[in-house]
Amino acid sequence: MLDNIFLQFSILLGITVTIAAIMRLLRQPLMSAYIVAGIIAGPLFLNLISGDKVAYDAFAQFGVVLLLFVVGLSLNLNHIKQIGKVATITGLSQFIFTGTMGFLILYFLDYPFTSALYLGMAITFSSTIITVKLLADKRDTESTYGRQTLGLMIIQDIIAILLMLFITSSSDPNVSAGHIGDLFVRGFILIAIVFFLSKYLLPKLLDHVAKSGEFLFIFTIAWCFGIASLLYWAGFSIEIGAVIAGLSLGSSPYQPQISSRIRPLRDFFIVLFFIILGSEMSLVGMSKTLVPGLILAGFILVIKPIILYFLFRLQKFSRRNSFLVGVTGAQVSEFGFILIFTGAVAGHLNGIELPTFTIVALITIFISSYVITYNEQLYRLLIPFFNRFGRDKHRQKENADEKYDVILFGYHRLGWKICESLAEKNASFAVVDFNPIAMEKLKKRNIPAYFGDAADIEFISSLPLRNAKLIISTLPEAEDQLVLIEYLRGFKKSPVIIANLYHNTHLDELYEAGADYIMMPHLLGGNWIASVIKNDPWTKKTFKLLRQEQKQDMKLRFTNGNE
Repeated sequence: MLDNIFLQFSILLGITVTIAAIMRLLRQPLMSAYIVAGIIAGPLFLNLISGDKVAYDAFAQFGVVLLLFVVGLSLNLNHIKQIGKVATITGLSQFIFTGTMGFLILYFLDYPFTSALYLGMAITFSSTIITVKLLADKRDTESTYGRQTLGLMIIQDIIAILLMLFITSSSDPNVSAGHIGDLFVRGFILIAIVFFLSKYLLPKLLDHVAKSGEFLFIFTIAWCFGIASLLYWAGFSIEIGAVIAGLSLGSSPYQPQISSRIRPLRDFFIVLFFIILGSEMSLVGMSKTLVPGLILAGFILVIKPIILYFLFRLQKFSRRNSFLVGVTGAQVSEFGFILIFTGAVAGHLNGIELPTFTIVALITIFISSYVITYNEQLYRLLIPFFNRFGRDKHRQKENADEKYDVILFGYHRLGWKICESLAEKNASFAVVDFNPIAMEKLKKRNIPAYFGDAADIEFISSLPLRNAKLIISTLPEAEDQLVLIEYLRGFKKSPVIIANLYHNTHLDELYEAGADYIMMPHLLGGNWIASVIKNDPWTKKTFKLLRQEQKQDMKLRFTNGNE
């Protein structure tokens, strides 16, 4: 065993990167790589991390807190309102049916009652991280089945959060009903204070904080751990506090940028979380849990999609959409790990649950990733079987993606004038900006706007760029525009791209990257004044008229809420 934690970390990350590269070649989610790396680093093979288990457990706890914070940040309650009835009924019914059947299977396999109960609940949840990633890769997040799947994920997340709340509040056998009542009263007061602050104080505070990306990142971390610690002090688990902290920021217009900036940090710690979970595997655990794990994996891959299929059919969804939602949910979730982790901390479990769930996770994640990727082909293969039951009586209208003819990056200096021209032309357009003041002005003018950094690939990949005919960038930084242009040129049918530079240092570089034209304000200004000198008389009247036009433009700019 290596005593130097830095050396342990280096070897651990080297193993993880190697396995992750293999998983990428196999088109697999990287969660599987992290678990396998943990198994290799654990007592089964290298036994790297047993000596510093306290430190690694602390890292794992950080990962859980940040994961749940991002989950809270991403819980789109407006989305639930739109598809709430279907998502709620299906989510609760699936939880009951899948959980009950899973519990019975494990109980008949001689698992202790508590172990069977925890595992039965854990397998009901599908992986939000994997599902969202694969749906985004397929551009299916706005399809009917994609929206219903995301709604189902949200309901599952809420159920998981409530379960963790119940587990942590009941972990002490000496807790009385009066104490639980007092706990909920204190929790209600604190949560009310948090949401009061998030509604009346946070918006004004974030307007100032968001002017700096680094300050926004630090503020977000401080808010996450501060609110989580406050709820922990009140008697709740720190995990519940993290969810509440995320929810309080979820309605902010800066939510996409906050989420984008926090994810890399979350990903680092969640990697450690899954590695540590994988390291819990042992030969003793494997011998006792392999067969039950295989049976449970088969149940998740076959029976769980069938349950979802019939639940959606009862809600009058088409065979295609019911099938696609069903197979998309055929894996277990990171929340299942966290639920078992929480149960173990509470002292409810005896150690066989995690190895069992790990086997189930590796199998279902590996297989379901291919199933989700090729779900349409799989459905077409099964159409003859479905046709035996007659014509499908149910149909759904597919949701169209947001579509804009023009996406404009940058509003402050040049963009506002471009917006005027686009509005006069009746073109559909949206603006992307990283300035809170600009966002406020765009909101007042009812112009669709997205707050975020054009250099952030994760952020720009969430924008409706694929259907745009024209992309205009008025950004001053060449590096940010290079990232944007290279991303756009990766499309099968890329739009026309107009970029912007204040000097010619990176002119050739932007053209080589794929820009169709590059504005250079000093050249454009020089051309304009040259045209005036060439075509108009050199009189005071000429320049008086130009000055009046300029004042009119500036008046228009201020009237429309511009600086």
